[in-house]
Amino acid sequence: MDKQMEDLKQKLKEQEKLASLGLLSAGIAHEIQNPLNFVINFSKISDKLLSDLTEIVEDNEDKLSDDDREEVEDIVADLKENMAKIVEHGERAISIIQGILLISRGKDNEFLPTDICHLVKEYVWLSYHAMRANNKSFNIAIHENYQEGLPKLMVIPQDLSRAVLNVMNNACYAVWKKSESAPADYQPEVNISVSLNDNQLVISLADNGEGMTEEVKERLFENFFTTKPVGQGTGLGMAITRDIVENKHGGKLTFESTEGKGTTFTFTIPIKK
Repeated sequence: MDKQMEDLKQKLKEQEKLASLGLLSAGIAHEIQNPLNFVINFSKISDKLLSDLTEIVEDNEDKLSDDDREEVEDIVADLKENMAKIVEHGERAISIIQGILLISRGKDNEFLPTDICHLVKEYVWLSYHAMRANNKSFNIAIHENYQEGLPKLMVIPQDLSRAVLNVMNNACYAVWKKSESAPADYQPEVNISVSLNDNQLVISLADNGEGMTEEVKERLFENFFTTKPVGQGTGLGMAITRDIVENKHGGKLTFESTEGKGTTFTFTIPIKK
Protein backbone atom coordinates (compact mmCIF):
# COMPACT_ATOMS: atom_id res chain seq x y z
CA MET A 1 0.00 0.00 0.00
CA ASP A 2 2.87 2.36 0.89
CA LYS A 3 4.47 1.69 -2.50
CA GLN A 4 1.16 2.44 -4.26
CA MET A 5 0.88 5.75 -2.40
CA GLU A 6 4.48 6.62 -3.28
CA ASP A 7 3.85 5.82 -6.96
CA LEU A 8 0.68 7.92 -6.87
CA LYS A 9 2.55 10.88 -5.37
CA GLN A 10 5.27 10.55 -8.00
CA LYS A 11 2.72 10.50 -10.84
CA LEU A 12 0.83 13.50 -9.46
CA LYS A 13 4.11 15.41 -9.17
CA GLU A 14 4.83 14.55 -12.79
CA GLN A 15 1.37 15.80 -13.80
CA GLU A 16 1.92 19.04 -11.88
CA LYS A 17 5.28 19.51 -13.62
CA LEU A 18 3.64 19.01 -17.03
CA ALA A 19 0.97 21.60 -16.18
CA SER A 20 3.67 24.09 -15.17
CA LEU A 21 5.59 23.39 -18.37
CA GLY A 22 2.40 24.07 -20.34
CA LEU A 23 2.08 27.53 -18.78
CA LEU A 24 5.78 28.18 -19.28
CA SER A 25 5.67 27.16 -22.96
CA ALA A 26 2.75 29.54 -23.59
CA GLY A 27 4.71 32.39 -21.96
CA ILE A 28 7.84 31.60 -23.96
CA ALA A 29 5.82 31.37 -27.18
CA HIS A 30 4.31 34.80 -26.56
CA GLU A 31 7.70 36.40 -25.84
CA ILE A 32 9.40 34.82 -28.86
CA GLN A 33 6.72 35.93 -31.31
CA ASN A 34 7.77 39.62 -31.37
CA PRO A 35 11.49 39.12 -32.15
CA LEU A 36 10.53 36.54 -34.77
CA ASN A 37 8.28 39.09 -36.46
CA PHE A 38 11.23 41.49 -36.56
CA VAL A 39 13.44 38.81 -38.15
CA ILE A 40 10.83 38.10 -40.83
CA ASN A 41 10.11 41.78 -41.56
CA PHE A 42 13.78 42.78 -41.81
CA SER A 43 14.42 39.80 -44.10
CA LYS A 44 11.68 41.03 -46.41
CA ILE A 45 13.05 44.58 -46.32
CA SER A 46 16.56 43.28 -47.06
CA ASP A 47 15.20 41.33 -50.01
CA LYS A 48 13.68 44.56 -51.38
CA LEU A 49 17.03 46.34 -50.89
CA LEU A 50 18.76 43.57 -52.81
CA SER A 51 16.34 44.10 -55.68
CA ASP A 52 17.17 47.83 -55.64
CA LEU A 53 20.88 46.97 -55.60
CA THR A 54 20.44 44.66 -58.56
CA GLU A 55 18.80 47.47 -60.56
CA ILE A 56 21.73 49.81 -59.79
CA VAL A 57 24.23 47.14 -60.87
CA GLU A 58 22.30 46.55 -64.09
CA ASP A 59 22.28 50.29 -64.83
CA ASN A 60 26.05 50.40 -64.40
CA GLU A 61 27.01 47.01 -65.78
CA ASP A 62 29.14 48.63 -68.50
CA LYS A 63 31.43 49.95 -65.73
CA LEU A 64 32.08 46.46 -64.34
CA SER A 65 34.24 43.75 -65.78
CA ASP A 66 32.49 40.53 -66.78
CA ASP A 67 34.07 38.70 -63.82
CA ASP A 68 32.99 41.38 -61.31
CA ARG A 69 29.46 41.53 -62.70
CA GLU A 70 29.14 37.74 -62.56
CA GLU A 71 30.44 37.68 -58.98
CA VAL A 72 27.97 40.38 -57.89
CA GLU A 73 25.09 38.47 -59.51
CA ASP A 74 26.13 35.25 -57.73
CA ILE A 75 26.35 37.02 -54.35
CA VAL A 76 22.96 38.70 -54.82
CA ALA A 77 21.38 35.38 -55.84
CA ASP A 78 22.82 33.65 -52.74
CA LEU A 79 21.64 36.46 -50.47
CA LYS A 80 18.13 36.34 -51.96
CA GLU A 81 18.01 32.58 -51.38
CA ASN A 82 19.19 33.04 -47.79
CA MET A 83 16.56 35.72 -47.15
CA ALA A 84 13.84 33.46 -48.53
CA LYS A 85 14.95 30.68 -46.17
CA ILE A 86 14.92 33.03 -43.18
CA VAL A 87 11.37 34.12 -44.02
CA GLU A 88 10.23 30.53 -44.64
CA HIS A 89 11.58 29.16 -41.37
CA GLY A 90 10.57 32.26 -39.42
CA GLU A 91 6.99 31.92 -40.62
CA ARG A 92 7.09 28.21 -39.77
CA ALA A 93 8.16 29.12 -36.22
CA ILE A 94 5.39 31.74 -36.00
CA SER A 95 2.88 29.10 -37.12
CA ILE A 96 3.98 26.75 -34.31
CA ILE A 97 3.82 29.57 -31.76
CA GLN A 98 0.33 30.62 -32.85
CA GLY A 99 -0.80 27.02 -32.42
CA ILE A 100 0.57 26.93 -28.88
CA LEU A 101 -1.04 30.27 -28.04
CA LEU A 102 -4.40 29.22 -29.52
CA ILE A 103 -4.42 26.17 -27.28
CA SER A 104 -3.19 27.96 -24.16
CA ARG A 105 -5.78 30.74 -24.57
CA GLY A 106 -8.69 28.44 -25.30
CA LYS A 107 -11.33 28.22 -22.60
CA ASP A 108 -12.30 24.90 -21.09
CA ASN A 109 -14.61 22.98 -23.42
CA GLU A 110 -14.67 25.84 -25.96
CA PHE A 111 -15.35 24.64 -29.50
CA LEU A 112 -13.47 26.68 -32.11
CA PRO A 113 -13.24 26.42 -35.93
CA THR A 114 -9.97 24.54 -36.35
CA ASP A 115 -7.69 23.44 -39.18
CA ILE A 116 -7.52 19.78 -38.09
CA CYS A 117 -4.75 18.77 -40.49
CA HIS A 118 -2.56 21.61 -39.26
CA LEU A 119 -3.29 20.75 -35.61
CA VAL A 120 -2.53 17.05 -36.04
CA LYS A 121 0.65 17.74 -38.02
CA GLU A 122 2.00 20.19 -35.44
CA TYR A 123 1.49 17.83 -32.49
CA VAL A 124 2.71 14.73 -34.29
CA TRP A 125 6.01 16.49 -35.01
CA LEU A 126 6.12 18.10 -31.57
CA SER A 127 6.01 14.61 -30.07
CA TYR A 128 8.70 13.37 -32.45
CA HIS A 129 11.06 16.26 -31.67
CA ALA A 130 10.44 15.87 -27.92
CA MET A 131 11.48 12.22 -28.19
CA ARG A 132 14.54 13.21 -30.24
CA ALA A 133 15.50 15.80 -27.64
CA ASN A 134 15.61 13.10 -24.96
CA ASN A 135 17.24 10.45 -27.16
CA LYS A 136 19.49 11.62 -29.99
CA SER A 137 19.60 8.13 -31.53
CA PHE A 138 15.80 8.02 -31.87
CA ASN A 139 14.52 8.24 -35.43
CA ILE A 140 11.39 7.06 -37.23
CA ALA A 141 9.69 7.44 -40.58
CA ILE A 142 6.46 9.45 -40.30
CA HIS A 143 4.02 8.96 -43.19
CA GLU A 144 1.26 11.57 -43.34
CA ASN A 145 -1.98 11.43 -45.32
CA TYR A 146 -4.16 14.52 -44.88
CA GLN A 147 -7.36 14.91 -46.90
CA GLU A 148 -7.05 17.96 -49.13
CA GLY A 149 -9.57 20.78 -48.91
CA LEU A 150 -10.77 19.85 -45.43
CA PRO A 151 -12.78 22.79 -44.04
CA LYS A 152 -12.21 24.13 -40.55
CA LEU A 153 -14.16 22.00 -38.09
CA MET A 154 -15.60 22.79 -34.67
CA VAL A 155 -13.51 21.04 -32.02
CA ILE A 156 -11.91 21.91 -28.68
CA PRO A 157 -8.36 22.51 -29.99
CA GLN A 158 -6.63 22.61 -26.61
CA ASP A 159 -8.06 19.16 -25.84
CA LEU A 160 -7.86 17.48 -29.24
CA SER A 161 -4.19 18.47 -29.57
CA ARG A 162 -3.52 16.87 -26.20
CA ALA A 163 -5.21 13.65 -27.31
CA VAL A 164 -3.10 13.53 -30.50
CA LEU A 165 0.04 14.23 -28.47
CA ASN A 166 -0.75 11.45 -25.97
CA VAL A 167 -1.25 8.83 -28.67
CA MET A 168 1.78 9.96 -30.70
CA ASN A 169 3.94 9.89 -27.55
CA ASN A 170 2.87 6.29 -26.96
CA ALA A 171 3.55 5.39 -30.61
CA CYS A 172 7.06 6.88 -30.42
CA TYR A 173 7.74 5.00 -27.19
CA ALA A 174 6.41 1.73 -28.66
CA VAL A 175 8.63 1.83 -31.75
CA TRP A 176 11.64 2.91 -29.67
CA LYS A 177 11.13 0.01 -27.23
CA LYS A 178 10.82 -2.44 -30.12
CA SER A 179 13.93 -1.07 -31.83
CA GLU A 180 16.00 -1.91 -28.75
CA SER A 181 15.59 -5.66 -29.32
CA ALA A 182 14.42 -5.88 -32.96
CA PRO A 183 16.65 -7.13 -35.82
CA ALA A 184 18.89 -4.55 -37.49
CA ASP A 185 16.58 -4.30 -40.53
CA TYR A 186 13.61 -3.11 -38.41
CA GLN A 187 12.35 0.24 -39.72
CA PRO A 188 10.25 2.05 -37.07
CA GLU A 189 7.40 4.06 -38.56
CA VAL A 190 4.15 5.82 -37.72
CA ASN A 191 1.34 6.41 -40.23
CA ILE A 192 -0.96 9.39 -39.72
CA SER A 193 -4.20 10.04 -41.54
CA VAL A 194 -6.95 12.66 -41.27
CA SER A 195 -10.15 12.49 -43.32
CA LEU A 196 -13.89 13.10 -43.40
CA ASN A 197 -16.04 9.99 -43.70
CA ASP A 198 -19.87 9.95 -43.54
CA ASN A 199 -19.93 13.38 -41.84
CA GLN A 200 -17.42 12.22 -39.25
CA LEU A 201 -13.85 13.33 -38.65
CA VAL A 202 -11.51 10.32 -38.62
CA ILE A 203 -7.98 10.65 -37.23
CA SER A 204 -5.78 7.56 -37.29
CA LEU A 205 -2.30 6.99 -35.83
CA ALA A 206 -0.72 3.60 -36.56
CA ASP A 207 2.70 2.39 -35.44
CA ASN A 208 4.69 -0.78 -36.09
CA GLY A 209 5.99 -0.90 -32.52
CA GLU A 210 5.91 -3.55 -29.82
CA GLY A 211 2.10 -3.78 -29.66
CA MET A 212 0.12 -4.62 -26.52
CA THR A 213 -0.32 -7.72 -24.41
CA GLU A 214 -3.85 -8.79 -23.50
CA GLU A 215 -3.35 -7.38 -19.99
CA VAL A 216 -2.33 -3.98 -21.33
CA LYS A 217 -5.35 -3.92 -23.65
CA GLU A 218 -7.68 -4.62 -20.73
CA ARG A 219 -6.11 -2.03 -18.45
CA LEU A 220 -5.27 0.62 -21.06
CA PHE A 221 -7.79 3.21 -19.87
CA GLU A 222 -7.28 2.72 -16.14
CA ASN A 223 -6.10 5.82 -14.30
CA PHE A 224 -2.42 5.58 -13.31
CA PHE A 225 -1.82 2.39 -15.30
CA THR A 226 1.40 2.66 -17.33
CA THR A 227 3.99 0.33 -18.81
CA LYS A 228 6.64 3.07 -18.67
CA PRO A 229 9.18 3.45 -15.85
CA VAL A 230 8.32 5.81 -12.98
CA GLY A 231 8.95 9.39 -14.06
CA GLN A 232 8.42 8.67 -17.77
CA GLY A 233 4.64 8.25 -17.72
CA THR A 234 1.79 9.32 -15.46
CA GLY A 235 -0.61 6.54 -16.44
CA LEU A 236 -3.25 9.20 -17.12
CA GLY A 237 -2.70 9.81 -20.84
CA MET A 238 -5.08 7.27 -22.35
CA ALA A 239 -7.87 7.85 -19.81
CA ILE A 240 -7.64 11.58 -20.59
CA THR A 241 -7.55 10.87 -24.34
CA ARG A 242 -10.71 8.76 -24.19
CA ASP A 243 -12.45 11.45 -22.11
CA ILE A 244 -11.50 14.10 -24.69
CA VAL A 245 -12.70 12.08 -27.69
CA GLU A 246 -15.79 10.43 -26.24
CA ASN A 247 -17.13 12.72 -23.51
CA LYS A 248 -16.05 16.15 -24.74
CA HIS A 249 -16.45 15.56 -28.49
CA GLY A 250 -19.15 12.87 -28.45
CA GLY A 251 -16.98 10.59 -30.58
CA LYS A 252 -15.39 7.18 -30.27
CA LEU A 253 -11.81 6.14 -29.50
CA THR A 254 -10.94 2.67 -30.78
CA PHE A 255 -7.71 0.72 -31.11
CA GLU A 256 -6.34 -2.44 -32.64
CA SER A 257 -3.09 -3.95 -31.44
CA THR A 258 -1.08 -7.09 -32.09
CA GLU A 259 1.76 -7.89 -29.72
CA GLY A 260 5.09 -7.60 -31.51
CA LYS A 261 3.56 -5.98 -34.62
CA GLY A 262 2.05 -2.63 -33.70
CA THR A 263 -0.96 -0.57 -32.68
CA THR A 264 -3.50 1.64 -34.42
CA PHE A 265 -5.61 4.25 -32.63
CA THR A 266 -8.58 5.85 -34.36
CA PHE A 267 -10.52 8.95 -33.27
CA THR A 268 -13.99 9.13 -34.83
CA ILE A 269 -15.66 12.47 -34.08
CA PRO A 270 -19.07 13.61 -35.40
CA ILE A 271 -19.01 16.94 -37.22
CA LYS A 272 -20.37 19.70 -35.00
CA LYS A 273 -22.21 22.44 -36.85
